[in-house]
Amino acid sequence: MLFRSSLEQISQVENIHYVHGDMPVTFQYTQGIAGERFLRELLENGRFLGTRCAQCAYTYLPPRLYCERCFASLEDAWVEVGPQGTVEAVTVAHLDLSGEPLAEPQTLALIRLDGADGLLVHRIDDADAAGVEIGTRVEAVLRPQRQRKGSILDIRYFKPTPS
Repeated sequence: MLFRSSLEQISQVENIHYVHGDMPVTFQYTQGIAGERFLRELLENGRFLGTRCAQCAYTYLPPRLYCERCFASLEDAWVEVGPQGTVEAVTVAHLDLSGEPLAEPQTLALIRLDGADGLLVHRIDDADAAGVEIGTRVEAVLRPQRQRKGSILDIRYFKPTPS
């Protein structure tokens, strides 16, 4: 590990201080205010909410509290999007997050829900995955309300919609 005090003026490389060792890092991800509202709406009402910047005409999904393009506040700019959308990219995963082989490959897609500019990554229904390609129209299939927990996994998967 290499460190340098921000107040030190280092003029020669041999003056850099080294500390050998490990620095354990742990963290906990929180979805924030916008993510919490998005997941609560999904949990309680089965609806997808995004935030829309009136200045940039961009709808964020997942939602944001400020526009990343012009920094406008989006706290009161909530809009309903989806539940149908279009596949923008698709891949098949053969390994899990730890690099171990999956029992069955899983098809994953980047999906642009109708009315949104941002993308969600999620699973495609295994039964219908073979025909999914860029441009395929899909629809979210949610868990029954009593099984929802306020997680992105409340979306069981996306399935292709009839043309």
